[in-house]
Amino acid sequence: MHKITIIGAGFAGLTSIRQLRRLSKNIEITLIAPRKELHYYPGMIWIPSGLRKREDLIINLDNFFRRMHVNFHQASVTGLSEDGRTVHTDNGDVHNDGLIIASGGRFIKKLPGIKHAVTPCEGIDAAECIRDRLNAMDGGTIAIGFAGNPKEPSAMRGGPMFEFLFGTDTLLRQQNRREKFKLVFFSPAPQPGNRLGPKAVKNLLREMSRRGIETHLGHKMRGFESNKVMTEGGEFEADIIMFMPGMTGNIWFDNSKLPRSEGGLIKANQHCKVENLTHVYVAGDSGSYPGPDWMPKQAHMADLQAEAAAKNLMAEFNGQPADATFKVELICIVDSNNKGMLVSRTAKKNIMLPESILFHWMKRAFEWWYLRQYR
Repeated sequence: MHKITIIGAGFAGLTSIRQLRRLSKNIEITLIAPRKELHYYPGMIWIPSGLRKREDLIINLDNFFRRMHVNFHQASVTGLSEDGRTVHTDNGDVHNDGLIIASGGRFIKKLPGIKHAVTPCEGIDAAECIRDRLNAMDGGTIAIGFAGNPKEPSAMRGGPMFEFLFGTDTLLRQQNRREKFKLVFFSPAPQPGNRLGPKAVKNLLREMSRRGIETHLGHKMRGFESNKVMTEGGEFEADIIMFMPGMTGNIWFDNSKLPRSEGGLIKANQHCKVENLTHVYVAGDSGSYPGPDWMPKQAHMADLQAEAAAKNLMAEFNGQPADATFKVELICIVDSNNKGMLVSRTAKKNIMLPESILFHWMKRAFEWWYLRQYR
């Protein structure tokens, strides 16, 4: 019986389990993660408004692991050896015949004073911090922005920041106190959101203007102070700063022979196979894959990569061609608490549909549908 180890209990890791079990009941699967939980990060945008609470977004995986016959190894990974056959953790070593790395990315926290900014996608604690600070404010300036990894164009997550931006504006209007606040969106990119497509950039900037949101764009970041955003194009005061930096690889990658991209992620081919290693695959934010610069780091993309990785690993075990690939596809709903804009991009087309209450409810319905498979 082949022993397969999966690192990470996020979207890519759990999709890998489902795909592996579709393909074989006769493999032993071990998942390594610090907690036996799925944290549904896309729903965090609704925490500040109260549409979601912590308990709505944390799914205990006991039932799912039991149904899928998965061994859970509670630990944090510290490194790899034997070309991936041994995973080192702070709770002992785990050996395998095949490995899928789905441990996500790490935000680059090198900017001076970045401790003064809240990074929403770091977790539910961060979203609750935003909620509590907004509730405590009588007025002031709210600065919201994001940056990327210049050495890894795809290693950024800007979509949620547009959602926090528009969602905050909507929330303040619902509370009848928008006039007491100034919202400023900032980014070193002159056209933020260009990975969503040219149509998206124009529509997003138009929406900011319509909502009375100021912009500070196209200037390299210098850092932060407790009440200030500093760029090479000037600085401005802010009472709360929400900032999403670019991403790079996990620290434990340094304690391995994993091939790394210039931006610090694991180098993989179009089949999600890690370069120069046998039976080692990567899916989701941990990997650097061939494809266009706009290839997204999002849950949907992680799911597609995980399916390809699982198919190819099983094909190798069965002596078959490991030639499954993943479709490069960006699809998301940029939500603003009561409405949403639908964005879709592939190699052949780019679609952006204007705000509608329908898309907001579609996003909420998708959350229910997606999470029910893990409950």
